[in-house]
Amino acid sequence: MTNDHDWETRVAALWERLDDHEPADFRARVAELAAERPADDPAAVFEQGAAHDSTGMPEEAVARYQRALDLGLTGLRRRRAVIQLASSLRNLGRPDRSVELLTAERALPADRLDADEQALSGAVDAFLALALADTGRDREAASLALGALAPLLPRYNRSLAHYARALLTAPDGS
Repeated sequence: MTNDHDWETRVAALWERLDDHEPADFRARVAELAAERPADDPAAVFEQGAAHDSTGMPEEAVARYQRALDLGLTGLRRRRAVIQLASSLRNLGRPDRSVELLTAERALPADRLDADEQALSGAVDAFLALALADTGRDREAASLALGALAPLLPRYNRSLAHYARALLTAPDGS
């Protein structure tokens, strides 16, 4: 068994070379790394889920993400697992479940998240906007996406944020 830092370094290095591998080879290499950890290691289970997700196997990814979360995945990987699980569920035709997961994730108090987790708040909003659009809630989706975009603009921040909020109260077509 290797130490955590060494394992994390090798996992990160493999992800940096994702495009250098055929999908099955990449999944096998992640599985080899995961096998170095206990079978119930949530980080190893998550990495296998992400490998399946990134190589076009969302059904397999969903099961692994859920298992990693059930095993007590924490920190940045937990937040990534929720985002990636929700995205995979949306892609598999379950946008309502995606909305549930991401709405709950979005509601977490900022003081419960570290800086790296907070940095993914825009990703939570972006994937929630996609799921909302898939459920026919287009105005909410647009409002969320524009609200997330507003702080990133060099100008018009206040105006765009105001218009994003107004989408939720204005009648359709105005």
